[in-house]
Amino acid sequence: MKYIVIVPDGMADYPIARIGNKTPLEAARTPNMDFLAQQGAVGLVQTIPDGMSPGSDIGNMAILGYDPKVCRTGRAPLEAANQNIILADDEVAFRCNLVTVADHKMIDYSAGHIPTKEATILIEALNREIVQEGIKFYPGKSYRHLLVVKGNRVKEYMQVKTHPPHDIIDQDIRDFLPGKAPAAEMLLMLMEKSKTIFAQHPVNQVRADLKEHPATMIWLWGQGVRPNLPSFEQKFGVRGGIISAVDLVNGIGRLAGLEVIDVPGITGYYDTNYFGKAQYALESLKKNDFVYVHIEAPDEAGHNGDLDAKISCIERIDREIIGTVLNYFGQYEDARILVLPDHPTPVELRTHTSDPVCFVMYGKDVQPDAAPRLTEALAKEKGLKFASGEALLKKFMTKS
Repeated sequence: MKYIVIVPDGMADYPIARIGNKTPLEAARTPNMDFLAQQGAVGLVQTIPDGMSPGSDIGNMAILGYDPKVCRTGRAPLEAANQNIILADDEVAFRCNLVTVADHKMIDYSAGHIPTKEATILIEALNREIVQEGIKFYPGKSYRHLLVVKGNRVKEYMQVKTHPPHDIIDQDIRDFLPGKAPAAEMLLMLMEKSKTIFAQHPVNQVRADLKEHPATMIWLWGQGVRPNLPSFEQKFGVRGGIISAVDLVNGIGRLAGLEVIDVPGITGYYDTNYFGKAQYALESLKKNDFVYVHIEAPDEAGHNGDLDAKISCIERIDREIIGTVLNYFGQYEDARILVLPDHPTPVELRTHTSDPVCFVMYGKDVQPDAAPRLTEALAKEKGLKFASGEALLKKFMTKS
């Protein structure tokens, strides 16, 4: 059996008055998802466990068949894993966003989706200017980077309350700075120093001249220690691959023993190489039986509050990824497709929510249940079919 999971990150949403009380998914033209719904099974799944924040680390870990309450130690260690940063027992990793703050307000969680080349120069400047034992910054992609802190205060750092910057857009950052635990002092010091280092940096001067958001400071959050995931092959008996432009998602895959498949031109944004993701996914099925295709673009549109972009991204995923997969689907007698977001990212909220998400499952031995489309409302009519992402994937991977 061949198994294909397609995850349009943050695709689910709420009805929006200015498009006739439709969601972006309902407003989008999605003939391929509609075909899957008509020929497959539709319903709701609770990807975010009760009591956990609706992060992409939690949602994607759940969809891949792991219980986040057992396996998750934090977001940053997953990204570290994808960069082959092996955390020691006395190390804690933090997500380090490059952000734009003005008058104490979080203007942009991504510093204008700063290009990786420019961002790397800024991260290197931090390592050069902040010379302190046990502190090291690691460049990632675009605005997403890492800080690793080494020392004997691991438990203290894990107790510091931090906040994702994309959850506090247009809000006063002073209400969301790292909490008052003793270890927070180090984090606050690093964030303050980054302001000074970035203020007159040539990269930011050029960005300002071009009317682009400068990276005014770093924002530290999502800390965690080294996680331990059982292998995907051990859990489900198949080898597989994972495709994503996001270190976080690839890190989960790498820790699970999945092959991280590099696709040229993928960006984690609206302009990603949608068609290439589908092509490489199909190619990987020649040697593997499972492939996980993650697309960040709808989530970014949700965080940006960009309704038109979210609809456009959904349509491109349907046309260039799901359509391409369906065109080649017939070459496998035994195959299944699962499509679902990891969590909602409503454009009017600009952050994640914990609501159950719609899914569609199609293929070998999947009994159709006569849904005309894949939408949030129609899935709600079908009801909550799976209480966890782990339960859904187990069903999806079970041979009838």
